[in-house]
Amino acid sequence: MVRQQRLDPEVEVLWEDFHAEVNVPSEQLRQWLLTRGSGVEAFGPDPDLNLPEPGRQILAVLRKRKVDLTPEDIEVMRDAVERIRSLTAARPARGTADDEWRHSLLDLGHDILIER
Repeated sequence: MVRQQRLDPEVEVLWEDFHAEVNVPSEQLRQWLLTRGSGVEAFGPDPDLNLPEPGRQILAVLRKRKVDLTPEDIEVMRDAVERIRSLTAARPARGTADDEWRHSLLDLGHDILIER
């Protein structure tokens, strides 16, 4: 028997917002974060442990089903949405040519070059 679990409507909206703002697929985000880490020689047998924050937390949420979210996951989602929206609202004069700005967004799983 399948048990249907209902989520708080606020969490439903946050889930949709999170997946709209975090527009990079999880494997692509993982690869990006690996390049932002300390370097190949610093990685141990489980490279996910060395991924930079908050990208590692965002990646963990991307790998979950909505019904498996914890309160910590919900906070990660809320923070990611707020940070991405804040960064996109503060678009620098150079726009996508500003590597530091674009990389800050990529660290959060948002690629400004992906059309919505």
